This record gives sequence, C-alpha cells and structure tokens, in this order.
Amino acid sequence: MTGVEARRSAIVAAVRQRGFVTIEALASQFAVTVQTIRRDLNELSAEGRLERYRGGGGLPSSVENIDYADRRITLSAEKTRIGRLAARHIPSHCSVFINIGTTPEAVARELMQHDDLSVITNNLNVAISLAEATEFRIVMAGGTVRNRDGAVLGQLTCDTLSQFRVDVAVIGTSGIDADGALLDYDIEEVRATQTILAQARRTFLVADHSKFTRRPMVQVGRLAQVDTFFTDRPPPPEIAALMQRHGVKLAVADAND
Repeated sequence: MTGVEARRSAIVAAVRQRGFVTIEALASQFAVTVQTIRRDLNELSAEGRLERYRGGGGLPSSVENIDYADRRITLSAEKTRIGRLAARHIPSHCSVFINIGTTPEAVARELMQHDDLSVITNNLNVAISLAEATEFRIVMAGGTVRNRDGAVLGQLTCDTLSQFRVDVAVIGTSGIDADGALLDYDIEEVRATQTILAQARRTFLVADHSKFTRRPMVQVGRLAQVDTFFTDRPPPPEIAALMQRHGVKLAVADAND
C-alpha cells in the first residue's frame, strides 16, 4: 500500500469513527497541507468511500445514492474491466437478466460481440444500447420509468421478470456490508432485483471496490446467493472469508482485463 493510499484509508477510518472531520483537523493529524487533504477527499468521494462536504468529509449517505451522471464517470475504467471480465463468463446462445446500475451497463456493452442472446432487463439504457447494436432478443420489463437513470420499476416490472427462468443474472448493488448483506437505496429497485435473484439459475454480482465501504439502508439479499462476484480489487478479509465459506467464486479484474 502506498503512502497516499495508507493516508486515505486512515482518513476513511477517522470519518467512520467521528462521523465528520474538518479539512484542518485532517491536515493537522496527518501533517500535510490542506490542499493535499482536499485532493484526498475529492478522490475518496469519487470512489464512494466518503462524502465530500464544505469544510471536510463525512459518512456516505445511507438514504440517497450518488447522481446517475456522476456514477457513470466514477471509476469508469474499473467498471469497464469488470464488465469485460464478466462478459467472458457468459456464453453465447443463452438467456441473461441485466438489472439497474452503471456496472451492469458495462457488462451489457461487452456482450455486444456475443451471438444469439436473449436479454431480459428493467434497465432502459441496456435495452436501447443492445437494440441499436445487436440482433439479440430483448425483453423490456413493463413498469414506471425512473427518469433520472432509466430504471423501470414497480409491481408490473416484478410481474414481468417473474415470468422468466434465465440462465445468468447480472446484478449490481450499491453496497456490501461486512456480514455479506447486499444493500441498495430504493425499495422498488430492490424488489425488482430480488425477483431476478429468484428466477436465475446462476447469479453474477458486478461491483467495484467502492461498494465495500457504502452502507445503503435496504437489503437486497445476501452474498451467499451469488455464484460469482466480479470486482476490481480483492474484498476485505471478512467478506473474502464469508465468500469462501459459502462457495462464492471471486473474479478480480486487473489492468490487463
């Protein structure tokens, strides 16, 4: 671990302990300039490890996700690598669920070179991009469109998804707790993902490393329900041990993926 990363990890630990820490206090604690701390806080905020506030840093929100436009550009290279690696584990000539999220969307982009896929999704962005670029059979779940990110949600969405028994589900999540709980912000989005989990023969979880430190308040399910977890960094020891105990495979995308 580099000195910069060690300091940033210590900043996150300090924020978790105190809830909010000022820039001046952090600069004094680590004997660096306030400009250095501002850069650290900006990077940590971009990674979703804490929230950047005027004058300091605080805990990420448990009730509101980062704006979709910001999520699309945050850790975009890491998400692309995760998407590429996950897509390599999905064969042509099969059926695939793809749910809401920028990392599932990265998987969808990497599936465009596959042949003869049937894709069932409640993600309007996925449906449009695949319809424009492929000859796949695409089923768009009915429901209410969430304008800010193209999610399609509601009871009609769950009713549609529940009609299918699919080979592989690709799901994202907004947070992973140390006890293996998969967490998200919106109860309607969670219900759709729970339906997908119940109807898939295999489940691929795709999530970058920032999700290890985020704590949304709605539980989607458990890491034990996942067959393979695709991420860009090895998970914390407690999550790694839990995965081993439940037979969840780990696939870490490196710079070569």
